[in-house]
Amino acid sequence: MVYTIPVPTKNKSMIIYDLSCDNNHKFEGWFRSAEDFEDQLQRDFISCPQCDSHDIRRIPSAVSIASGSPQFAPSPSASTALMPVGIQTMALYRQLIQTIVENSEDVGKSFAEEARKIHYNEAPERSIRGQATADECDALRDEGIQILHLHPVKDEDLN
Repeated sequence: MVYTIPVPTKNKSMIIYDLSCDNNHKFEGWFRSAEDFEDQLQRDFISCPQCDSHDIRRIPSAVSIASGSPQFAPSPSASTALMPVGIQTMALYRQLIQTIVENSEDVGKSFAEEARKIHYNEAPERSIRGQATADECDALRDEGIQILHLHPVKDEDLN
């Protein structure tokens, strides 16, 4: 399945936290706010991609994204991340897909049409996911509609 979601751009910022579970597995999470992180943590929406533990703590990341432009603010407590490989990469990808599925509406093959309606304020703003052809994705981008296109993976790779 291809997951395609509009990328928020209008005065919306993201906080990136380095996270760690009680088994000291380290991973990264993106949140709209500290409150959003706390809410997701309390509702058990956040789990370690390696061991599925819900006992998570956070460390503010060195990178934040505000209004679409990265800003770097290194601090002594900032962690250094290495590019994960193999099973770690798939675990992170699985976490990304799970987060998208849990926080978006599946509009199926109507993705391009629904993304346009949202962009042109003809439908309520919300996170959606679905399928779109390469031509549809290109057309959406040409119209200034920013989307995130994730390539399909086998279900067994996500488990």
